[in-house]
Amino acid sequence: MFDLIIRQASLPDGHQQMSVAIKDGRIVEIKPDNALAQAVAGKEIDAKGQLLSPAFVDAHFHLDSALRYGQPRINDSGTLLEGIALWGELKPTLTQDAIVQTATRYCQWAVANGLLAIRSHVDVSDPRLLAVEALLQVKESVKPYLDLQLVAFPQDGVLRSRGAMDNLKRALDMGVDVVGGIPHFERTMSDGAQSVRLLCELAAQRGLMVDMHCDESDDPLSRHVESLAFETQRLGLNGRVTGSHLTSMHSMDNYYVSKLIPLMVEADLHVIANPLINITLQGRHDTYPKRRGMTRVPELMQAGLTVAFGHDCVMDPWYSLGSGDMLEVAHMGLHVAQMTSQDGMRRCFEAVTTNAARILNLEDYGLAPGCHADLVLLQASDPVEAIRLRATRLAVIRRGRIVAQTPAQTAKLSWGPNEVAIDWRL
Repeated sequence: MFDLIIRQASLPDGHQQMSVAIKDGRIVEIKPDNALAQAVAGKEIDAKGQLLSPAFVDAHFHLDSALRYGQPRINDSGTLLEGIALWGELKPTLTQDAIVQTATRYCQWAVANGLLAIRSHVDVSDPRLLAVEALLQVKESVKPYLDLQLVAFPQDGVLRSRGAMDNLKRALDMGVDVVGGIPHFERTMSDGAQSVRLLCELAAQRGLMVDMHCDESDDPLSRHVESLAFETQRLGLNGRVTGSHLTSMHSMDNYYVSKLIPLMVEADLHVIANPLINITLQGRHDTYPKRRGMTRVPELMQAGLTVAFGHDCVMDPWYSLGSGDMLEVAHMGLHVAQMTSQDGMRRCFEAVTTNAARILNLEDYGLAPGCHADLVLLQASDPVEAIRLRATRLAVIRRGRIVAQTPAQTAKLSWGPNEVAIDWRL
């Protein structure tokens, strides 16, 4: 007797007419429908050939600033630096309760969108650490619905901002999971390199992962990812360190990149691009041609590195749009990276599912017996169609329990003498 069986599902690997049996919050069996035809469950879902996928994972987000668009005013220039300045003005006015309220609301949006794991950077530059306390509270309260992993992020620079290193260590002591940094925002290139060394050493001492905002710049000489790869190797942190953004790679000389990528591979450095934000914030000082700004996603994937996409921002001082939809992120990512082959588009789907889960080191994530039953049923036949349509989330399942449902998307047309139902799938 199973708790839940999902029948007639299509899977991301191309298998069709599959049944997935779930008990005690975990996947127990995945077999062709006829092999589980006699199985009994407390609840059944007829997928009707729709795509059943592991839940979406956002590898890079900022929950403390989300849903604060226009506070204290709108970012008129649309630049990264004006966004940082606005956030600096806003921080002193925030309360712990206010952060809890907006972060919880966003987590509800996430669950409705089938997004069940988020890595959120939390600003530790404020010595009150209100955002840290708030997001630790949210992390506990949303645990039944999603996994929230927190990064201690010194937004104002760990060396540039007085007391930032002490604040960061206190945040880790309070229970924050990952060491963050922002070397390109330090006062000098040498300070940036020193911050990478100090923060990686701290992570090595504490046995923690690292995720640094790195080279989020149009400057081709912003090369802190090289230092990040070196320190990862030196300290034996291979496979535990992530460089987020890396937008300067878009502008770097090809010869230098031909040297840099192998160094990143040696360090098993993970990479997170943020397509919606990279395409919006970068290239603001260009006339024409304007640079896209997003890092070299296909080349990094081709080299064998684990590359994920993050949403980064939703309605905050940096970005006025967004809804917590990781298919929107994948959709923008494949356009910006020109990954329009069938394989390329499937890799973009993996960038918001399996690759992102690997970077977060999520335990028992996936679509296999023994994995947590954290799943999303999409109104699409395969991953490419899911991205094309930003497919409706028909059902979202967390630990074997249905936590969100959305009716299938259809339209009724008065076409000639008859009423016609329109389905956008092929």
